Amino acid sequence: MFVPLTPLRCLHHAAALYGSRVGVACGPREFTYTELKRRAERLATGLRDLGVAPGDRVGYLSFNNHQLFEGYFGVPQARAVLMPLNVRLSEPELAAILQHSGARVLIYEDEFLPLVERLRRSCPAVAHWISIERDYESVLAAGREEHADVMSYDELGIAELFYTSGSTGVPKGVMLSHRTLYLHALDYALQYRQAATMIDLHTIPLYHANGWGRPQASTMLGTKQIMVRRFDPEHVFQLVERHRATDMCLVPTMANALVNSGARERFDLSSLRHINMGGAANSPELVARVERAFPGCECSSGYGLTETSPVITHTEQKLALRLPDEERYLRQSKTGWPLPGVTLRVVDAEMRDVPRDGATVGEIVAMGDHVMDGYFGDAAATEAAFSGPWLHTGDMAVWEADNYINIVDRKKLIIVSGGENISSIEVENTIAAHPAVLECAVVAAPDERWGEVPMAFVVLHPGAELTAEALLGFLRERLAKFKLPRIVEFCEEPLPKTGTGKIRKLELRERFWADEKARVKG
Repeated sequence: MFVPLTPLRCLHHAAALYGSRVGVACGPREFTYTELKRRAERLATGLRDLGVAPGDRVGYLSFNNHQLFEGYFGVPQARAVLMPLNVRLSEPELAAILQHSGARVLIYEDEFLPLVERLRRSCPAVAHWISIERDYESVLAAGREEHADVMSYDELGIAELFYTSGSTGVPKGVMLSHRTLYLHALDYALQYRQAATMIDLHTIPLYHANGWGRPQASTMLGTKQIMVRRFDPEHVFQLVERHRATDMCLVPTMANALVNSGARERFDLSSLRHINMGGAANSPELVARVERAFPGCECSSGYGLTETSPVITHTEQKLALRLPDEERYLRQSKTGWPLPGVTLRVVDAEMRDVPRDGATVGEIVAMGDHVMDGYFGDAAATEAAFSGPWLHTGDMAVWEADNYINIVDRKKLIIVSGGENISSIEVENTIAAHPAVLECAVVAAPDERWGEVPMAFVVLHPGAELTAEALLGFLRERLAKFKLPRIVEFCEEPLPKTGTGKIRKLELRERFWADEKARVKG
């Protein structure tokens, strides 16, 4: 008999097999998988009692906590649509998302109460505003423990709605079905190592693509999951030591912060076994730094986007490679192979496969079980995103002979200088290899002769000294002349970032282009 696929089955499986095992640790509180299932059921029935109907959008405005985790299962059980919101968005951006989605409920932390009071005035369609601190437990207390009959669910029904980060354009609502989420969890769980003893640290916000793909997979395997409310290196180290955490996901800027934190030596971090990096381009140098900073811990890379649920590739891990360290670091820093259930190609503008020569650049297109069901309320954008069954990712990459993929840049961020395509990621990774550099970003700057030239924004380690001339001397030994930044701007403040630490390169580029236009006009 056909049994619908739904992420609810992940929680049912965990409660049945690992019911007495701690499922989530959030601050001083811990919940077993049996308790989490009961709480999710009470949330589902409590929401229904408030009048939440099938298909209604239920927004969350919170940092990582057990209430948001419960929403991953309770909201879909209510046949509603879970919609976590990026807490770093501005009031107009949040209002626009709530209005566009037609959200019926907003569950929020009181830290955002002043913002919520203003949103109430601009978003009258939201019928219920539920404070996590003051109202949430009352909703659960009014609910009932009712085991969900998965046979009654439509696996093609939308279970989650995530708005893109907007780092490369206007946010769009990505619709993900019960089926898509379950198959993603299944494929993602296959990448876990030593799952039986794994303790998973949710370092990345669960409202972001790099974070929310993991809870269902970890739940399916009965893994203990630790909520990291805010990313702070010392706080992360404390949680690793306290819970003997083994695994976590990071974006490169987070990894860089952990490696360079002076607090690292004060904690016992020997339990760490695996760090996976995604969300932005990794580099061999960073892989090496991470593995040296955390002895016994393997570092690998993954790739995905909101539109793909999110993870669609993973690199080989240290134990699978029999290579000298330098070659291994390079392999582990690349984009990697597609996960089961995903087919990837690298194509030219006419959708023809580019040669698998590791040099010819094309766009990654994806097809398979993890691909979104479309953009909410935007049929035109949905149609534009696909060529037949193939989703255009907007990521430019090279394809190797063994089908290993490596991203060279976002389509919108490729620098075209005098007819040459320059990968900003390649230049960034080379700059980041300089020991004085803490973080950097490379964007296109206007140039009368070449059209565009590379421009580098560079932040140095505290106390470090470096001139533009010295940096360029370092780069000349490693890059072709046409790839060298023509402008180097040293920044005192950290570079602007999205909610997970991804550098907002388009914002930097637009800021410079605006300043340049103003200068020319003046």
